[in-house]
Amino acid sequence: MALVVAVLDQAAAWLTAAGIKQWPDRFETEWVAPSVERGETWLVRIDGRTAGTMTLDWSDPLWSDRAGKAGYVHRMAVERWAAGIGRAILTWAADQACAHGGATLRLDCVAANRGLRAYYEAAGFQHRGDVEVGGAPGQRSDDGIRTLVSRYELPL
Repeated sequence: MALVVAVLDQAAAWLTAAGIKQWPDRFETEWVAPSVERGETWLVRIDGRTAGTMTLDWSDPLWSDRAGKAGYVHRMAVERWAAGIGRAILTWAADQACAHGGATLRLDCVAANRGLRAYYEAAGFQHRGDVEVGGAPGQRSDDGIRTLVSRYELPL
């Protein structure tokens, strides 16, 4: 758990320093713990070093208006020394979604993050509209501030 939070915090600090409001300055362990305990959060390692993390689960209420079985990517982050491995992580997630009978891979990001949106579009994801979510970015809660996120879907 500590390694997952450390990767997320490092990525959040980098985003904040770059003036990108994608995530909070720090992640709370209780935001991450449920997905770790369910075995949905993965650490990416290269030559024994932690290079990134990603959560892949099989439902997301943010997509309740879209039919079809899908995999859902959340909290994907990489260490700065491993920048560039995001596409490999997304390919792995797509392969896992296929193996679980999914027809699509879905994710979302803060709508104002034009760079990340362009990254997902270049990776083949299609924009499926913007919606508001509650809580701090990266948290998902019924309470707190509201954030506009863009939803993306990759046909498999």
